[in-house]
Amino acid sequence: MSMMIMGIVMMGCSTDEGGEPEAKDPIASFQAAVDEVDFFEVSFTNFSQNATTYTWDFGDETGTSTEENPVYTYTAGGKYTVTLTAANDAGVEAEFSSELTIKDPDAQLTLLAGTTSKTWKLLRDGASLGIGPDEATWYSWWAMVNDGSRNCLYDDEFIFSRDGQFEYNGNGTFWGEADYYADSDKADLNETCFEESVANMTVDGVDYSSWMSSDTHSYEYNSTEGSITLTGSGAWMGLYKLGTTEYNIKGVVPPASTSFSATLMDGEESGVDTLHVGFQYDGQYWKAIYVSYENPADEPDLLTEAPVFGEDLADISPATMSHSFASATDFVELGAIAGNSLITVGADDPADASAAKVGQFDRVAEDYQEAQLMTSPDAKDIQFDNLTTISLEVYLPSSNDYSTTLTKVVELGIADQSATQEWWNAIYKYTSDELELDTWVTLTYQIDTPTAAPAEGTSPKDRTDLDMFYINIGGAGHSVAGTFYVRNLKFE
Repeated sequence: MSMMIMGIVMMGCSTDEGGEPEAKDPIASFQAAVDEVDFFEVSFTNFSQNATTYTWDFGDETGTSTEENPVYTYTAGGKYTVTLTAANDAGVEAEFSSELTIKDPDAQLTLLAGTTSKTWKLLRDGASLGIGPDEATWYSWWAMVNDGSRNCLYDDEFIFSRDGQFEYNGNGTFWGEADYYADSDKADLNETCFEESVANMTVDGVDYSSWMSSDTHSYEYNSTEGSITLTGSGAWMGLYKLGTTEYNIKGVVPPASTSFSATLMDGEESGVDTLHVGFQYDGQYWKAIYVSYENPADEPDLLTEAPVFGEDLADISPATMSHSFASATDFVELGAIAGNSLITVGADDPADASAAKVGQFDRVAEDYQEAQLMTSPDAKDIQFDNLTTISLEVYLPSSNDYSTTLTKVVELGIADQSATQEWWNAIYKYTSDELELDTWVTLTYQIDTPTAAPAEGTSPKDRTDLDMFYINIGGAGHSVAGTFYVRNLKFE
């Protein structure tokens, strides 16, 4: 006779030919308890009967055990079917399975601090730190990239632990911020990377050494408000001069705490999580972008030497420049296509697949998404004496998601890329109004009247060193991707 109780198979016993009772068949059963601190850790209590050996399958395709009462740590949340096979000395087996749910009670805190701790570094691929008038244009006044000029900032580690501890590790070096080191008794350390020491961080008699590496700080993360408060003298992120509501003033010792906005993004399958840190002052907004790699080997290389810029390119004074984007060879002068966003030439026209080919503009999910064009085969400084207008045809599909930060705006720009890595600090912009969707729109601008310029009243015609043209579709300062189309770029 057999019966099923709570998923347990129970079998009766019998006697052998000699009248001796046979060994009782095993009954498999267990309970699971999730740890209150580490929700990935589960303790299993075995309630099996008439068994001498046990085999556990924890349901995640990797975890097994032969212990009677194992403790197992999962690596990810989810639903798992745990199976216990109990056997007696005669080799008779019984099996019991139960579904177990591993759920993070505070997923945002885990994204910030992991299950025990998590290390964040400045983004090395693209702009990682900058300032602008507001959050949407945080990079427009100045932005920093991994170009070797401030390399000691890019190996700094900011470590959040699950127990509330915050640690800064400068890896032995520190950056001499001009606000403190310029015109001081340590002027030789101004805007350089130097050895982290109390002596080097005592400037004009004021001890700033609490900004050095330390594991004595704590933090509080408010996932509802999206904010972090660091507590402990000298605890900082972004730049050490950035305080909660104003700059940390030279001559005053580091503050006891600092607060800022914090936006976390789960990289999911990419294996790269992102933390945006923001400081809002009167008419100014600073942002720093940190990343944490599931596989540290995926982190881009740290550049340790600044590139040499300021090269004076050969001049060119064209009567026309163009690119149809119908093919890689259908251009005049502007044949080198680069940038973060990708223009694929020879794509089907979204309005008429039988028409001439166009360029497909794939906007990347990064804060900097422009596509760039330069002269080909060699980069040259473009003289605009013989040119008066810029025109470009664009197509914005309604299939993109414009409900959040992606806009229906196109920005064209001209800059001197060979002069500095931070070419975006001195650009000429030509910005459209919101455009109609699902139709080709022709944008035309007078070269001598840009929408924005490095100096009021100036234009590319006043320069002799401009060498790069860019296209940005969908707005800046956000990481929403999109697909658009372009054709018939013309300078005439």
